[in-house]
Amino acid sequence: MFDTLSDKLQDVLGDLKGQGSLTEDDINKAMREIRLALLEADVNFKVVKHFVASVKERSLGAEVMESLTPGQQVVKIVHEELSKLMGAASTKLSFSPRPPTVVLMVGLQGSGKTTACAKLAKHLMSQGKNPTLIAADIYRPAAIDQLQTLGEQMKIPVFTIDGGDDAVEIARRGVEAAVESGRDVAIIDTAGRLHIDEELMAELVDIRARVKPHNILLVLDSMAGQDAVNVAEQFQEKVDFDGVILTKLDGDARGGAALSVKAVTGKPIKFASTGEKLNAFDYFHPDRMASRILGMGDVLTLIEKAQATVDEKKARELEEKMRKAQFTFDDFLEQMQNMRKMGPLTGMLSMIPGIPKQLKQTQIDERELDRVEAIICSMTREERTTPDIINGSRRKRIAAGSGTNVQAVNQLINRFKQMQKMMKQLSSGKKMQNIPPDLLKGGY
Repeated sequence: MFDTLSDKLQDVLGDLKGQGSLTEDDINKAMREIRLALLEADVNFKVVKHFVASVKERSLGAEVMESLTPGQQVVKIVHEELSKLMGAASTKLSFSPRPPTVVLMVGLQGSGKTTACAKLAKHLMSQGKNPTLIAADIYRPAAIDQLQTLGEQMKIPVFTIDGGDDAVEIARRGVEAAVESGRDVAIIDTAGRLHIDEELMAELVDIRARVKPHNILLVLDSMAGQDAVNVAEQFQEKVDFDGVILTKLDGDARGGAALSVKAVTGKPIKFASTGEKLNAFDYFHPDRMASRILGMGDVLTLIEKAQATVDEKKARELEEKMRKAQFTFDDFLEQMQNMRKMGPLTGMLSMIPGIPKQLKQTQIDERELDRVEAIICSMTREERTTPDIINGSRRKRIAAGSGTNVQAVNQLINRFKQMQKMMKQLSSGKKMQNIPPDLLKGGY
């Protein structure tokens, strides 16, 4: 996510931080590099011009030039201006005091709108809401089937009308059905086009007038860059949406749409979709995103992911086991599965402050984790609890059962024993000895 832009900005600001004092020439040189980095990231040129001017004006002021650490002050200013550019603070949905809250989803075909409807519904379920989906895209052949399939996966009702050819009527009756069934949020999936046209906009205006949505969300493909921003401008003129959902953000190495859309339209980015899974979706936090772009990590999001994944009672039980050096392969497997629920491990590394760039760019082979899981699952309950009993014949059986080889089984058992030894040292208050390098291989 934003890798190209992030690398360039970190290089520029890293050079500034390394200097004991800064001159106006140093600032001007850095601003030129920042301007180029943003333009190459497909950020709107007017946005770039305003951003660089703001950073430069503040960087030449007393708060930097008279500071003991001017380079760090410039980094702080860039962080603040990046946050402001993307919206300064996270903005939530508006919920009606009289349910259901109606959310109208709009956007072009191919932006990921239908999937975004399902992801938003799942997100709201995790917040204690009781949503329903309304399939009002009557033009794309597979749109209704896709929404119904996603609804079945999440056990969320999807309102449709067999043979319905009036999107406005489907939306109206869908909201009525939500009221009758006691649903507190109704999410309407509307038709998209390959381009903006009068027919598309007229239909959306009619739906808006009929159902009076509390939130209109524009779904944009972040990888479209400046084109996505142009689309947002046109939708803003016709439909007057309330906020943006950026999809495919995990594949966006540049960041042009995320850094431009708020400044151009005045509407905030409310949500970001960061993966194919339905739970890869959350509120967009501008300050946290700015921190990640500048290599400062994102501890708050990491904590929130952990809290949503890990059972507090089980975490206390695990801590007690580690204190008593009773950590087993079952515990190891459970923790590995919890981490994988939080998302790709490479993504989590990017959220940890102070992690070297080289380590963040390390490609962790998720298939290796699959092999580890297969090996542990091929062990008997007794073997997982007491690895010392795993002799040669048992290792051959485990290797055959997991589709691996004896060498892979040996490596896992040896690394696990090293982990147990480290935990024993920690629980006894001893200073931990050097960590064996191969303990860090394979993602564990």
